[in-house]
Amino acid sequence: MQAETGSDINRAKHELRKGNLVAIPTETVYGLAANGLDEQAITTIFLAKNRPQFNPLILHVCDKVAARKLTISWPEKAESLADAFWPGPLTLLLTKNAQIPDLITAGSPLVAIRVPSHPLTQSLLQAIDFPLAAPSANPSGYISPTTARHVQQQLGDRIAYILDGGEAGVGIESTIIGFNKQGNALLYRLGGLSLEAIEEVVGPVATAQKEHHKPATPGRLERHYAPETSFVISTRTDDLQQFKGKKIGALTFCEPWPKIDTDRQLLLSKEGDTSEAARNLFRMMRELDAMDLDLIVTELLPNEGLGPAINDRLRRASYDSRVD
Repeated sequence: MQAETGSDINRAKHELRKGNLVAIPTETVYGLAANGLDEQAITTIFLAKNRPQFNPLILHVCDKVAARKLTISWPEKAESLADAFWPGPLTLLLTKNAQIPDLITAGSPLVAIRVPSHPLTQSLLQAIDFPLAAPSANPSGYISPTTARHVQQQLGDRIAYILDGGEAGVGIESTIIGFNKQGNALLYRLGGLSLEAIEEVVGPVATAQKEHHKPATPGRLERHYAPETSFVISTRTDDLQQFKGKKIGALTFCEPWPKIDTDRQLLLSKEGDTSEAARNLFRMMRELDAMDLDLIVTELLPNEGLGPAINDRLRRASYDSRVD
């Protein structure tokens, strides 16, 4: 049975209180939400997505006050970032308190928390007395959903209700920032908030070390955000003759790719705007994936604005077959 789609906050609240799954809109992507303090409900997230339990989840709350109640430490720079960017596409990685199940954090003492800005989900969070655990509402490893229809197509038979808030405005997941023992900021995941904007508030941000066994935060797996069609990062100077005889499509930044049928090309931003490109990224990846192609080629974006975050998604989506 397919999930009903609508904008009924009370229905969403009712289902969540029963321990059921509800898809929620955020400004980044749609999330697959459950009561973040209910281990049984959290388990259903992993089952519905076929997500490995070593991959932690993000908790969503309505404001900074609610976030602080879930932690036992709050660095000064966390305060500055929360004041500057919450609600918004920023996740903070902080030391959790005892009420948060270890299943949320994959056994780590650190929990990822954010305050989404979407008005429907804000209203929902203000109407409940628990945080929402909510990874992206898609099968594990596949392209993240930016509309309610995407969720319905992929998980509609596994969840109770889809809260439809229109198309996501940012289009890629949140930026994740943690802190070292000295309280300095560390980058764990590039996302919908640019690193330049963060550094304007807290100064230089180092990159967190890559985990060798299990990730400390979501979005750190090498293979992620991937279409079913083979997806390859290339450059316009590369010889595509190696793919001769294959039906090729292209996902490009702002100009068409030479020698590929324009009907099988999608431009992320004709104006060369990385924010627009981020909004279009996952939708266009889905559209190309539905074209019955043998191969999708793409190119890296300029290293400015949200370009680095988009490039991170492209690299993870192409992990099995990169030629760059």
